[in-house]
Amino acid sequence: MSLPNVLSEDNFSCSVCLGVFSNPVSIPCGHSFCMTCITSYWDDRGAPCLCPLCKVNFAGRPEVQINHTLRDITERFRLLAETPDVSPNPFVSSPRTGRSPFHRAISSVDSVEPLAPPKYEFGQRRISSIPFLRANQSSGPPCSKHGQSLKLFCKNDHVCICALCAQSEHNGHMVVQAEREMRIMKSHVGIVETEVLSLITEREMKVQEIQTSMGKIQGSSQQEAEGMVRMFRTMISDLERSQVDLLKVVEQGRATTELRSQTYIRELQLEIAELRRRSSSLTELAQSSDPFTFFQRLPTVGTQPVMKSWKDVTLTPDPTAASAMISVTQMMENMKNELSNLPQICVRAPPQSIAPPTSQTTNLQEYALDVTLDGKTAHPRLVISDDCKEVCCKDRMQPFTDTPARFNRVVCVLGNQSISSGRHYWEVKVNTKTDWDLGVVSRSSNRKGKIAVSPANGYWFLSLRKKAEYSIRTEPPTMLSLHPRPQKIGIYVDYEKGQVSFFNADIMALIHTYMATFIDTLHPFFSPCTNKSYKNEAPLIICSVRPPQ
Repeated sequence: MSLPNVLSEDNFSCSVCLGVFSNPVSIPCGHSFCMTCITSYWDDRGAPCLCPLCKVNFAGRPEVQINHTLRDITERFRLLAETPDVSPNPFVSSPRTGRSPFHRAISSVDSVEPLAPPKYEFGQRRISSIPFLRANQSSGPPCSKHGQSLKLFCKNDHVCICALCAQSEHNGHMVVQAEREMRIMKSHVGIVETEVLSLITEREMKVQEIQTSMGKIQGSSQQEAEGMVRMFRTMISDLERSQVDLLKVVEQGRATTELRSQTYIRELQLEIAELRRRSSSLTELAQSSDPFTFFQRLPTVGTQPVMKSWKDVTLTPDPTAASAMISVTQMMENMKNELSNLPQICVRAPPQSIAPPTSQTTNLQEYALDVTLDGKTAHPRLVISDDCKEVCCKDRMQPFTDTPARFNRVVCVLGNQSISSGRHYWEVKVNTKTDWDLGVVSRSSNRKGKIAVSPANGYWFLSLRKKAEYSIRTEPPTMLSLHPRPQKIGIYVDYEKGQVSFFNADIMALIHTYMATFIDTLHPFFSPCTNKSYKNEAPLIICSVRPPQ
């Protein structure tokens, strides 16, 4: 094989920018690239780092150093290509010496100092030293400024340009042949299209998974409803109202789960439709033969779309349904003591229709959150214990500095823990207090002056007033009748579902559930209220909830 065939211009071209090497470096797999090209390639892709040619995957980002020998040979190649007294082909032997100019360049590498950069630079190369600036047919429109064919592509500005544009406004930019760059980017488009098709398949499988889960949950909800119906049929007529109320809780849980299922499916179907549109656009782009049109559309369809990760999304039953079953069980136990004249069978529910009380307790304890009080948010009249687990209200103001985080009129305090995802549960002992407020609040909600506490203003509360008046702080407030009177309140938050539930933690009976859409971080909220002339001086105490072993 002759030297001209072996040492072609490709031996001195970077496979990333397709130009003559500039500060060439070698990576562990043996391939060489311009230092700027390989570092930019790795920066754009992120981890893991791999070779653009052989796709070898490196464990970490390799350290690269300039290949001085290859750099000097490349500089000689540039010089020979620009020197007027040498053959147009640097690999053809000179008639005078019998040796090619390129041979002379190689023999002088170790004895000649590296050349200074050319005076007229094009990116990091002189225009005359770029061998790929040949005449090339282009089907695109001519340059609007110079009338020449748009046969070049500026990688800095991502536009097709002509040779005169390259010497003027794009001087100093990274310029490559448009046709060759289009062939390279088409391979990238093919990779993106394959990834999009994979995302479509993954989401279609997730739709099937959610539909299957919904069918099972609907069957379970039906069994729970039938169990409660059988139980209440044994009770006297004055218990029928309670039957309807509890069935509504189960239906609310089923409806909430169904709504969540429909939301998931709708989001997945929208993403699938978007991915199908992207796939169609990528297919059309991959078939394009016009560089101008190709690069004009490439930024909008040639990149990987940002999509929601569905790997950890599953459809689970609403825990309030099981809580309703526990409430029924507790009510039946109370009825056995109060209605001893009724036949035993009237108060005995079928075992298979009743979840044991410890089942739901264990379910909530699984999401136990260790809550502590944030003194920086406390009203000056509040006193917090050293372990940040108790708070009570005194008559006098404490010497605190007023900050934007501190409540200055309502005697309340927030928990240190922020809630922006997941499920969480904690318990607060209220004992014999006559007044208190418990719940969650949005981080950005108002803390100064008189506060309008409602879900619309970022507050989700359960309140007690005058020892017996329980209410949900809606607009207007929703009054509740709680029997027996709770000594300990459980608060459960499912952030993704938008649920805040309150329980009588002594018997694990559901009190109320808020449903909302959370867009802000939440914090636990505590208000012991004023001490009412020492009638309400007992503290609110955050209890320790042990997760199940």
